[in-house]
Amino acid sequence: MSGIYIHIPFCKQACHYCDFHFSTSMGKKEAMVAALRKELVMRKAEFKDEVVETIYFGGGTPSVLETIEIQSIIDSVYDHYKITDNPEITLEANPDDVSKEKIKTLSESPINRLSIGIQSFFEEDLKLMNRAHNAQEAEICIQEAAAYFNNISIDLIYGVPDMTNERWRENIEKALSFGIPHISSYALTVEPHTALASFIKKGIVKNVDDEVAQAHFHILSETLEAAGFESYEISNFGKPGFFSRNNTAYWLQKKYIGIGPSAHSYDGIRRGWNINNNPKYLKAIESGELPMETEILSVTDSYNEYVMTGLRTIWGVSLSRIESDFGKKYREYALMQAENHVKDELLRIEGETLLTTKKGRFLADGLASDLFMVNLA
Repeated sequence: MSGIYIHIPFCKQACHYCDFHFSTSMGKKEAMVAALRKELVMRKAEFKDEVVETIYFGGGTPSVLETIEIQSIIDSVYDHYKITDNPEITLEANPDDVSKEKIKTLSESPINRLSIGIQSFFEEDLKLMNRAHNAQEAEICIQEAAAYFNNISIDLIYGVPDMTNERWRENIEKALSFGIPHISSYALTVEPHTALASFIKKGIVKNVDDEVAQAHFHILSETLEAAGFESYEISNFGKPGFFSRNNTAYWLQKKYIGIGPSAHSYDGIRRGWNINNNPKYLKAIESGELPMETEILSVTDSYNEYVMTGLRTIWGVSLSRIESDFGKKYREYALMQAENHVKDELLRIEGETLLTTKKGRFLADGLASDLFMVNLA
């Protein structure tokens, strides 16, 4: 099974922490929809032997599109790709974009999963992030969405400057009060060239604190697991039957095509990425050219990616797979590098599987980097 990711490169305004590719100018929205549909046609041969299980509208802010525009893109997918009988079709949405009427029309489309960018239920956090919605709109949006969709995810951000443990707990409890089955939650990170980075440098905003973020992560994990959620990946928590099929496929390294400016693709052998410039993307597609660069992954690259993705999940890293796919020396290297982390109870080995412990889960990315092969071709 495979997936299609569709990047919608428009937002009403720029969040202070965001470094994703987008434009706040909507002037080329109609042309962009046409280009996305054309790229889908141009790349259909890549998936001629694949069955598409997930379609994911990300961004940017996909909910700035009209439902009819979203439908036209989905129609292009169905016209040119083999689709499973019950695909997961997700739309990322912001509370300020989706009125009750729009939610209703979306529910009548093939969209069957909403991922709502709440980020926080507190005004001070939303203002710091420069979100376009307010706390009341966030609550109303979830309530109205729940009347039409049973598969809803929301995003929350922790580690925000001046966010106390108590306020973070209130955020989580508020989210749980709506009965939603999936929560994605991320630590606030300071990306270069963002407004947040500039504000911190100038002393306008406090810097993020890794210890605070780690404390918030443990509160998140304990609270959600007690409420019946499972942390199937560090940032993703779902109730049984509601793990995101798109997210799961990504972390299990299944194939996917990325459509749109800045979108990435992966076929198990190579990675590709589209140009992150809207005018250049449009010009290339209109000329019948794919504005994409690719790289073929070496054995070492593939090993490193497998370790990086695997350690973030409940499925861990298979030592048997390392040996069969990459060679015995990679298995031996992984065990050697993991030895001290096992002693420190940050990693554990269950049969043929290497996993993070509860203590080590928040540190998974750093632990993975310690297992990366850097000198062996």
